[in-house]
Amino acid sequence: MLTIALVTVVSVSLFVAIEWFNDERQSILEFFVGVELGYGNVSDGKALIDKVKNYTNLFVIAPSVITKNETMLNEVCDYAYDAGLSFLVYFTRIHAQGAQAGFYYHPSVWIMKAREKYGDRFLGVYYFDEPGGNQLDAGSFRMVEEAENYMESAETYVEKVYDEIEYYLNSSARVFTADYGLYWFDYKARYDTVLAEFGWNHSRQLHVALCRGAAKVQNKDWGVIVTWTYWHPPYIESEDELYEDLVLAYRAGAKYVVIFDYPKISEYGILTDKHFEALEKFWNYINNNPRKHGTLKGEIAYVLPQDYGFGFRSSSDTVWGLWNADDLSEKIWGDVNNLLDRYGSRLDVVYSDPEFNNDIKSCYKKLILWNETAT
Repeated sequence: MLTIALVTVVSVSLFVAIEWFNDERQSILEFFVGVELGYGNVSDGKALIDKVKNYTNLFVIAPSVITKNETMLNEVCDYAYDAGLSFLVYFTRIHAQGAQAGFYYHPSVWIMKAREKYGDRFLGVYYFDEPGGNQLDAGSFRMVEEAENYMESAETYVEKVYDEIEYYLNSSARVFTADYGLYWFDYKARYDTVLAEFGWNHSRQLHVALCRGAAKVQNKDWGVIVTWTYWHPPYIESEDELYEDLVLAYRAGAKYVVIFDYPKISEYGILTDKHFEALEKFWNYINNNPRKHGTLKGEIAYVLPQDYGFGFRSSSDTVWGLWNADDLSEKIWGDVNNLLDRYGSRLDVVYSDPEFNNDIKSCYKKLILWNETAT
């Protein structure tokens, strides 16, 4: 009887261990970290892949020199695939024009072939950078130039952004972008994944709250892209700050974390040996701590008024890039910062929206409405 009991205990323990290992491994596989090649040519792409392939699992191919040339694009994709990396390809408006724009392959056909050739390692298309930021800062690609009210602005923005990405959605590709504002409306326009930008002097926790909240309620994926801190060399933050940003994104539950590498001011763009050491240190951290992914969960939500496209960079930021800040802007800015001080990374920021109000109620333990007193 003792022998049978011992065998039973060992069998159960082995089963539990196998299940634990599978859970740990699945957690690692569901998280992607890598570098975006923003400069150079095929040789640069291969060199950067060789540099990072042992401590990343994602590579983003962005230079138009490569992406406009099907042969070059295939060469870099093949190289990334053979190195064991998953990858994204950055396309622009001009790609969808095909031969009219002076090159002779159609992205939709290429995407179909890529899905067959690379399988799940071809993650999708990164298209139309910073649509929300362009809107807030009256950029050359802003979607709404004038509107009667916030509702019209929101509806026009969502409709026009969808028109921009429809070509790629119809190609059955997952569509990504990076942004620094209006995440909620990017997702409503049907982006699959938005990468919140960690850069400049922007609050990391605030952008996590905005992007993660929008993704959670609308049942989408989200991520982070570490971009410039300065307008001049060295452009990027220090290696210690980079490591802290990567760990925050991981613990806050981002599925994707990308480091933007542009321009080429050294052998590997703006990244130094110390940055690569920080990235390798982070790779070791996630492999040693798979259960820490997503441990900082959004449990409390601050609910904004419907369609209120505030920029969230200061109390005086614009609404939709069309209206100046008002008394409501100042209250919301104060509320959100007070709540971040109180709840930290447990806070998400979402929008009142008839399409998603039931989801908001089911996603959070506590809701704080914009027209309440938030202390």
